[in-house]
Amino acid sequence: MSGRRQAWQFAAALVFFHGSEYVLAAAFHGRQNVTATSLLISKQYVLAMGFAMLEHLTEILILPEVKEFWFVSNIGLLMVIIGEIIRKLAVVTAGRAFTHVIRTYYEDQHQLITYGLYRFMRHPGYSGFLIWAVGTQVMLCNPLSTVAFTLVLWRFFSKRIPYEEFFLKQFFGSEYDEYAQRVHSGIPFIK
Repeated sequence: MSGRRQAWQFAAALVFFHGSEYVLAAAFHGRQNVTATSLLISKQYVLAMGFAMLEHLTEILILPEVKEFWFVSNIGLLMVIIGEIIRKLAVVTAGRAFTHVIRTYYEDQHQLITYGLYRFMRHPGYSGFLIWAVGTQVMLCNPLSTVAFTLVLWRFFSKRIPYEEFFLKQFFGSEYDEYAQRVHSGIPFIK
């Protein structure tokens, strides 16, 4: 019973997350500019989510008692909700400045966002996604995927953030340097 509830919550979390990402991206950038690739839905992402469901189903069959930790599952559900809120507040606050694909060239309407959640962390969208994604695995009571998602996403962001910030420094110069000195990245152990 717990496993089935967790699977439905996972499906609902995926549908809501990606549906709302699409709606917001289409609202800010136009529907014609939004694709699965532009939303960063890659083969690796689909494989990771598939592996998560495979782990969940396998553990239901072999170790069903692992799925009975309601407290752990509810912590994961709370993480999903908090991550979703942080992510969507970041997207709405940044508006057109928020893109899924890193901008490597400056556009006239491009601006440095330093208000809202961006006062407290430079990359609240990444922070929200990390909390959301790891939360989905805690919610499923998936020990292997929880560790794997945490490590893989941290590694992904540890490479992506410096790459993105290289361009932000090019676009905004000392204004971005001052902002980066004052505000944490939003991802643990990434300056």
